[in-house]
Amino acid sequence: MSWRLRVVHSTGFAYNSPVTSSYNEARITPRSDARQNVIVNRVETVPATRSYRYTDYWGTAVTAFDLHAPHEELEVSGMSVVETEAGQRPAEEDQVSWEDIRSEAVMDRYDEMLSNTTYVPKNRQLIAAAKKVAKGLTPAETVEALSRFVHEEMEYVPGTTGVHTTAVDAWNERKGVCQDYAHLTLVMLRGLGIPARYVSGYLHPKPNAAIDKTVQGQSHAWIEAWTGGWWGYDPTNDTPITEQHVSVGVGRDYADVSPLKGVYTGGGATDLDVIVEITRLA
Repeated sequence: MSWRLRVVHSTGFAYNSPVTSSYNEARITPRSDARQNVIVNRVETVPATRSYRYTDYWGTAVTAFDLHAPHEELEVSGMSVVETEAGQRPAEEDQVSWEDIRSEAVMDRYDEMLSNTTYVPKNRQLIAAAKKVAKGLTPAETVEALSRFVHEEMEYVPGTTGVHTTAVDAWNERKGVCQDYAHLTLVMLRGLGIPARYVSGYLHPKPNAAIDKTVQGQSHAWIEAWTGGWWGYDPTNDTPITEQHVSVGVGRDYADVSPLKGVYTGGGATDLDVIVEITRLA
């Protein structure tokens, strides 16, 4: 069963003094892929800016825009209508073995999704824990088991971590948010040689959502792993990807898919409140 969702995402920057020039990138446009289809999308700014679209290296749609008039605030809003379906892991006959996963061909092809990053550093303690969890399991079973392990070991506490928190920082506190759950799962999967990537997007909070009722949604993050094909799992909620999930960007970690980033000339800046509203249309 598919859902049709309207997502409105509003964000931006407030500057301490007038900014004379700024260059920005927004990654708030959902992807069209095997699981979902974008019907309508637009990105607007206040003040109005010149903008253009391109697809980045990882396959994420980017709206780039610049402004060369004094401004003290920049608001960015995206509106999308997207049809979603539940995700599915590859069929049993398409699943690969540990020998296949660790073959030179797979390691070479997915090298970037096996690499360590600032957010997803190599950590012996986490890899040792991952090996214990994975004992006797297939790679596909390991993806779900490690996601469940992170879900059970971590406590979801907003405000305890920030956008610069690494997986190890969150693990040491045993607290965090969806970004941290995803980064932790990536450390463990990559440590076992399973290619895995970070996914940014949105989540409708109600599995039995009423039609045409607008609710406060969430910017969300989960993971996708390759075990013969790419498929997703949500470690924060310990659930497969459902019609409630709207994917936007993929990359090695949060840095590759941050919703809004830019450079500017002028004083310091603070982030505006992020507002996500989601309406199930059908």
